[in-house]
Amino acid sequence: MTCKVQFPLINGKTLDNNYLETTRFLPHGTGLVNPKPGYTDGNVPLDAGPIFRHSSAMAILKIARMGHPVLQEVAAKVQDPTSADIALVVRDMLETLEDSGGLGLAAPQVHISKRIVVFFVPAGRTGDGPTDSSQPLTVMINPEIEPLGSEKELDWEACLSVPDLMGSVPRFTKIKYRWTNLDGTQSERVASGFHSRAVQHECDHLDGILYPMRMDDFRLFGYSKEMRANYDLMRLGGSKQKEVKDEEAVA
Repeated sequence: MTCKVQFPLINGKTLDNNYLETTRFLPHGTGLVNPKPGYTDGNVPLDAGPIFRHSSAMAILKIARMGHPVLQEVAAKVQDPTSADIALVVRDMLETLEDSGGLGLAAPQVHISKRIVVFFVPAGRTGDGPTDSSQPLTVMINPEIEPLGSEKELDWEACLSVPDLMGSVPRFTKIKYRWTNLDGTQSERVASGFHSRAVQHECDHLDGILYPMRMDDFRLFGYSKEMRANYDLMRLGGSKQKEVKDEEAVA
């Protein structure tokens, strides 16, 4: 089937294309969720920036859930980030991300074992430092992470592949990460705070790691509604644990 697609700004550039007329090659499923408070257009965060606009040619892919083998694999390196096939994968990942209401998505989460991540950091999830700032919708091919120091901090995480649950996960406080863009160029950033956590969470998916596998204390793991409702009753030995927020940390 031939399709024409209007791509958005990604990494500050328009996703160009020669890919606009090409043959689809992926099976498609559905992965619908309910709209969330603070979102517009169904599931697009109000401050998400240049998120995808819908097109009939795009597809919402089925999200793999914990227990599926694809989430346990080490994903394959992308050999040609500029290929039309990879552009199609990214296009459908972005459509799926918008539909899900999440902040990030890795290719294994949509049953594609490739080292591809899409994410953004909205203004409402930032800290005080320049490396913990909002980030535009970013597509990363073959990302790599370098911890900057050994310090870690706890914060809450959730995941589209582990629905209805949340847990407190230790992550490196500050990292440098680098990746290849869809045009073949290289980029890198330094990240701290939620920005750092989001990147680490998504890149873990590329190595077959889900956030519960990073946890040290399973008393801080449970159903999201119960954890939020009962946080004040939990007494966990002085753990430096942040308060449970109304929204999950990362997807």
